[in-house]
This record gives sequence, structure tokens and C-alpha cells, in this order.
Amino acid sequence: MPTISVDKAALFAELGKEYTTEEFDELCFEFGIELDEDTSQSKKPEDLAQPPQLKIEIPANRYDMLCFEGIALNLRVFLEKQKLPKWSLTPPASGQLETITIKEETMKIRPLCSGVVLRGIKFDQARYDSFIGLQDKLHQNLARQRTLVSIGTHDLDMVKGPFTYDALPPEEIEFVPLNQTKMMDGKQLMEFYEKDKHLGRYLHIIRDSPVFPVIYDADKTVLSLPPIINGNYSKITLDTKNVLVEITALDKTKVEIVNHMIVAMFGGYAESIEPINIISPHNKESREAPDLSPRQMQAEVDYLNQVTGLGLPPAEISELLERMGYTVAPAKPDDKLLDVAVPITRADVLHQCDIMEDLAIAWGFNKLPRFYPNKSAAVAAPLPINKLGDIVRFEAAASGWSEVMPLILCSHEENFEWLNRKDNGGTAIKLANPKTAEYQIVRTSLLPGLLKTINSNRHHAVPIKVFEVSDVGFIDLSKERKSRNERHFAAAIMGKTSGFEQVHGLLDRLMLMLNSAFITREEGLKNEKLEGYWIEEVDDPTFLKGHSATIKLNIEGKEHTIGVFGILHPSVLHKFELPYPVSTVEINLEVFL
Repeated sequence: MPTISVDKAALFAELGKEYTTEEFDELCFEFGIELDEDTSQSKKPEDLAQPPQLKIEIPANRYDMLCFEGIALNLRVFLEKQKLPKWSLTPPASGQLETITIKEETMKIRPLCSGVVLRGIKFDQARYDSFIGLQDKLHQNLARQRTLVSIGTHDLDMVKGPFTYDALPPEEIEFVPLNQTKMMDGKQLMEFYEKDKHLGRYLHIIRDSPVFPVIYDADKTVLSLPPIINGNYSKITLDTKNVLVEITALDKTKVEIVNHMIVAMFGGYAESIEPINIISPHNKESREAPDLSPRQMQAEVDYLNQVTGLGLPPAEISELLERMGYTVAPAKPDDKLLDVAVPITRADVLHQCDIMEDLAIAWGFNKLPRFYPNKSAAVAAPLPINKLGDIVRFEAAASGWSEVMPLILCSHEENFEWLNRKDNGGTAIKLANPKTAEYQIVRTSLLPGLLKTINSNRHHAVPIKVFEVSDVGFIDLSKERKSRNERHFAAAIMGKTSGFEQVHGLLDRLMLMLNSAFITREEGLKNEKLEGYWIEEVDDPTFLKGHSATIKLNIEGKEHTIGVFGILHPSVLHKFELPYPVSTVEINLEVFL
């Protein structure tokens, strides 16, 4: 969840009261946020060098609290010191709206655009910093590192409408980037910011595209190259009076949420909020943006009371919900329904259960009645696969093996090359944009994690005996999500001897506890009703030749290959830097269900 730092004195001034740290912590708890730190109690030099800050942890879906203005506004409404503002649009005196025309070429890369004009805005340093900070928080949170949405802000007095949102080859886009002095085209800009700590991480979004998105004015002056950087020519400063906000996106819903957040948080500093005429005939998206009208929902009085355990009349429910920013009125003619107007700040409200949660917050979580329900919709019970996993886990631990929990992500090399296995391209689930080479795919075997764990603990006395019961992942195009999980068990032993007989013994013990008797293959073929398991020698490059076997299982007359065990090949030991012989076993537990 994001943590927002706000000036302590400024926030308390907005709230009209000086709180102790304990009092403000209690207020945050009551509202559903959390005070992470009060730097006035810190002894860190960096905290002592600036005015006291309150670091507040905000729920990830509360985009309206990602800046000082949002936190102050919501707490003031909650404390009933003010009503939530009703934002409205004011057309310019000339009656002529600013326009942004979206070209059809943008469909190739980033097709959506929205915007607003904040006319007569008054900035000071704190407001300016908060304005920039909100954009950054929205980029990181809702916009998913600018991949879905990006925001550009410009001094409207420096540019001339109408504006155009286009997609052009990088060589045709030339401008001076923000805080630079040199003119660059799209390709030069990519090279210039390649090693930039801040902007370099966003270049991949458009770098490989044949066209780059670009916004320019009537004189072809480039305002921005979304989602990377604005132009220096239209840079906003403390002296800026009129701000043009342009927002480009891939997601129709998120682009308007971002627009609403900027209007709600900083529209109060402006003399007027002007709409922008978005012209987009190729995808029938022409409109005036933003739409500041509240969303209309309905909530059932009985539902709100039943879930919270309260018995409040509609009038009292309405008063409580107003503390959370809603406008509520009884629905006509049914007085058991409430008409709820959801403000533009509450993009997180999707269902009446969200309204119910806010009612509980306004009433006070600690004051809600506590009782055990007379009836329950279900009886809690473990999933069969989890219950099976617990049986196997208990038996392995009772046999003297230590359980480990490695990460489910690993590198492609660890999962395939280091185990002498080949990737056919249709097995492993690959991450589209891995942050490091160590976490490229979802593992298809538990062995890499076990061997890396042994490697990290090789300074301990041998033998080292470890096991894991967890999931692996595979591509499966027959599934809705094109992938599936499998619950596996695996164990590994490193010692001065191979340990083959120990993994074999562990396998026998587990199969015994799973009610699977040891039989021969011939017995299984002769009698289809005879269920059990047997082993067959196999030539697996992961293991020493002649020292590995597959595990076969006969269930309801069907033969299944459930796993393999053996002594690891020396090349595998070399790759994982293991100094002694290692034997492993891995089986698929799903077939036992």
C-alpha cells in the first residue's frame, strides 16, 4: 500500500485541531487508514532536517488520498467539519472550448486521451510539490508504472490550441525535453534517457513501436511524448496561472478516474474548471471531458443493517454515509432502498458492499455489535489437495527431513539448462517483463528451489535433508487462464554418500501413508483392480545414467507416471555449486485425489 508523507502542522491546521500522536493514530484507525510514522518522534538526521512529517499508509484503492489535499479533505468530511464539494465545469468566457483531436494512428500504440483545464490556479511551493507528487503516485499505482495511463501538465499560456494527439515515426518528433536545452528526436531521446534512473524504466513501453505517441499544439510545438516526458517549452512553474492537463491511456475507465482525481484534488485552487472537447471520430469517442456528475447507485437498507448487525433507520444511515462523502436519499416509492450518489473521488465503490463498509467505518468498527451467527452458509474445511499436502508434509517431517519454502519464481537456466532439461516453448509460464534475470519464469519443478536452498546452507554439517510441498505452474491452453497449477512433493539429500536409499525409503513411506502398496508392473497389468505403484529405470539427463527411476502408479486400471527419483548428474551439481552427491525425488500429488 502507498505511504504518503504530509506536513504535520499543515494537516492539523486543516483539521482545526492539534492532535497528539496517539489521538491522530486513533483517528486514522477509525477512518480505515494507518499512521505509519510521526517523524517528530524520530532521531534520524534526515527527519530532523525538515519540518515534522506524518507518514500515512493509504489503501491501494483509495486514489483520492494519494496527496495532502485528499487526506485533509476526507478527514474533514469524516469529522463533519465540511461537506464534500460538488465539482462543476465552467465553460470559458469566449464559449470556445479547447480541443484535443485524436488521430487514427494512435490506435497502433495508445488510443485514448482525456484532459481538463484548471483556469486561474494559484500555486505555492507546497501545492506545486503536491501537484507533482499526486501525478507520480497515480503513475505508480493506478497507472501501473505508466503502462495504462500517463499524465502531462502544461502551462496553457505558453501554447496555442487546438491540440492534436497523434502517433508519428520517432524521427519526425523533435522537441526539447523537460529541464533540458538540446533539441532531440524520438530516437535520440531514447538513447539519452537509457541510463536515467527515473525515466529509463519507462522507455520499454514505446521503444520498440514503429510510431511514438505525441501531443502538439496548433503551431506544431510538441507538448509531450507520452508516457515518457513533457516538453520543456510548456513547463509549469509556480507562476503558472492556467494549466492544461492531458491524459493518454490504454484503459477507458482509468483515464477518466485519473482526470477526476486531479480535478477533485486541485480544482479547489483554481478559479474555474474548464472542460476540453475531445474529438475522436475514428472510434466514436468524441465527447467533452471530464464528466463530473456523481455515479448513481442503490443500496438496500436491510442489507446494510444485516451485514453490520445494526438496526438503523434510513435517515440515520444517510447521515452516517454523508460522513464518507456520499449524498443519500430514500428511493421512491420503495423506502427500503436508498439512492446513493457516489462522488467522483470514490472510484473504489463498485457494489453496495462497499457502501456497507463505509457505513461500518462511519458508525465505528469498535462499536459494531459482536455476535455469532445462528446460521452459517458453509462449514469451513480444508481443500482436499491441502489436506493431502499436510499428510505428506507431516510424514516427511516425522522421517527427519526439514521443510523449506523457496520462491515460486526462478530463472530459465535454473529450471531447464542447469537440470539438463530442454524447454519446448510450451511448458513454462514466462514473465512478460521480469525485473531481474533471477525471476524469469514460474517453476515447473521443485528441484531448483531445493538445490538453491542446499547451496545456501552448504556450510552446515552433512547430510542435509530438505523437502517441499508446494505448487508448480504449467502453460495449459485448455484452461480459462491458459495455465494451471500442480501440487508437487520433492525432497533432496546431500551427503558424503549418494543418499539414494534414503530418498527411496522416504518414497516408500509416503506411498504407504497414501494407501498405495508396492506392486510389480506385471501384477498391475494382470489385475486392473489391484492399485499400487512400482518403479522403472529411466534414462533422465538430470540424473546419473543407470541411477534414476520413474514412479508409476496404477489407479482404477490406469497407469500414471507420477514422478522420478535418482542421483543427480555431476553437471547438475556443478551448476548449483554443490560439493557432495545429491539424490532427489519429486512426485505429483494431484493424481491421488
